[in-house]
Amino acid sequence: MHIAYIHQHFSTKQGATGTRSYEMSRRLIEAGHRVTMICGNYAVGHQADVSSDPVSSYDIDGISIKQIAVSYGNQMSFMQRIASFLKFARGATKVVSQLDADLVFASSTPLTVGIPGMKGAKKIGVPFVFEVRDLWPELPIAMGVLKNPALVWYARRLERKIYRAAKHIIALAPGIKEGVCRAGASEQKVSIIPNSADMDLFQPTDAKPQDARYGSPEEFRLVFTGAHGLANGLDAVLDAVAEIKRRNISNVRFIFIGQGNQKQRLVARSKTEKLDDYISWIDSMPKQELAKLLPQMDVGMMILSNIPSFYYGTSPNKFFDYLASGLPVLNNYPGWLADMIKECDCGLAVNPNDPKAFVNAIVRMRDDKQRLAQMGLNARKLAQDKFSRDNLGAQVVAVLEKVHSESSL
Repeated sequence: MHIAYIHQHFSTKQGATGTRSYEMSRRLIEAGHRVTMICGNYAVGHQADVSSDPVSSYDIDGISIKQIAVSYGNQMSFMQRIASFLKFARGATKVVSQLDADLVFASSTPLTVGIPGMKGAKKIGVPFVFEVRDLWPELPIAMGVLKNPALVWYARRLERKIYRAAKHIIALAPGIKEGVCRAGASEQKVSIIPNSADMDLFQPTDAKPQDARYGSPEEFRLVFTGAHGLANGLDAVLDAVAEIKRRNISNVRFIFIGQGNQKQRLVARSKTEKLDDYISWIDSMPKQELAKLLPQMDVGMMILSNIPSFYYGTSPNKFFDYLASGLPVLNNYPGWLADMIKECDCGLAVNPNDPKAFVNAIVRMRDDKQRLAQMGLNARKLAQDKFSRDNLGAQVVAVLEKVHSESSL
């Protein structure tokens, strides 16, 4: 089977973002299939040095890449992002329509990748499978960034149209499946296959970072990795840092690794409030480099803005990287991840917008080293038992093979 795989934000492990589409492509190839990846130019992704042609073609680890000359970065404004999404959708539709694919597999976000998915599949007469990583337009509406009534109407209409066109839908979280079904898809049409943990790339260790950028060896290190955007709600951590400063708590360091359109403001706030003695701001780094550093931390922070749509409707890569690294997780919002953390005793979950509770949890984790170590072991076990990339990758392969087989009858 030849799969046309559309993911605007594709990256390998040399990039500084999620690698799900790369990992799924590799597993499809190992299962005997051929993959053509249609992607854009993502600022923190990994692409080859390409020409200025509208579409550049090259191979990465057996994956045939068709890279469209459309740039995207987390620093973009909302309207710049929309323009990038629509331009990519137009280019990807043309590319897919010229392939000899047997199935089209499109992975959001953004929702607009569903346009070349459904149009391209219809053009070449093959089934279309859609993967939903985040609920669009529900999340941007809930965040207040999508307000224009015309855009809201268009996005909701597009969402329903894409779901109807898809032979099957893969949702990455329980709340995403519920949202897809609310929009009209039947439960039988939707499978939940969350993000996964790379058990080989991330290996627990007792070593501690010696680089001065990450503080001194005696400090208790809490790390956050990924985008520094509106959705991430990182002011909640700075509120906690301010509380730590007020209480005069020492030997605690917060390490933020990543980029985003809120980072400059967050750094400025940290300086204004004189919180820098507790914080390290680190730029995005390749996944392979992050995999060496992350297990050397003490706690992974799972932070999001306090928006109910996030509670059961996200499947963040960083959470599964923390688990694979054997890191206890400190989570600041309710939902399926908080429920899992409590059930499996692999960290602590606190109420949102409560810096005192956040700090109390940090102190508990720092001062009970035996329990912290057990939480780390539980985190790694949870990753192995429920979120192994090999097992979840096999599920994705099985879904695509089943859809193709049924369409051939």
